[in-house]
Amino acid sequence: MLTLAIDMDETMADTAREINLWYEREFGRALTEEELHAKEFKNAVPPDRTGAIKRYLNTPGFFRHLETYPDAVEVVRELNRHYRVFIVSAAMEFPNSLKDKTEWLDEYFPFLNWRQYCLCGDKSVVQTDLMIDDRSRNFTHLKGAKTYLYTAHHNVLETDYERVNNWHEVATKLL
Repeated sequence: MLTLAIDMDETMADTAREINLWYEREFGRALTEEELHAKEFKNAVPPDRTGAIKRYLNTPGFFRHLETYPDAVEVVRELNRHYRVFIVSAAMEFPNSLKDKTEWLDEYFPFLNWRQYCLCGDKSVVQTDLMIDDRSRNFTHLKGAKTYLYTAHHNVLETDYERVNNWHEVATKLL
């Protein structure tokens, strides 16, 4: 079986939505799609608010209750029947996320087991046949792997990789 590495944040889990909810709760308004277009959150907020984004991501529990993207659970379940699926997340940047992400995966993707979780600091240690990720920087180390850039507000201008916009498209390409 071919191996398939799948990123979590902004690929399976709607982290941007959660950041925006926390931002709105603190500052009284959410960022618009136009404000986020082709930007990281930290570059879309006023300079005096950039620390808030990092604070959210470092808060215990932040990653625990993220929404899944539509069809992600069903498509990953089916992919798991056809590929050796591994969930790969650069979780070490936010150490509190390790427990949250493990519990999140256990709840929403119970058909996966802990041996399929790769919560790391640098994805360059991962070699796989296929990878789905919202960050193209995670593709540069791969040798001969087929890559799919999962569309997110921060990567909309990138054109160097084959793109998937949703889990229905992932299913169409890989199942």
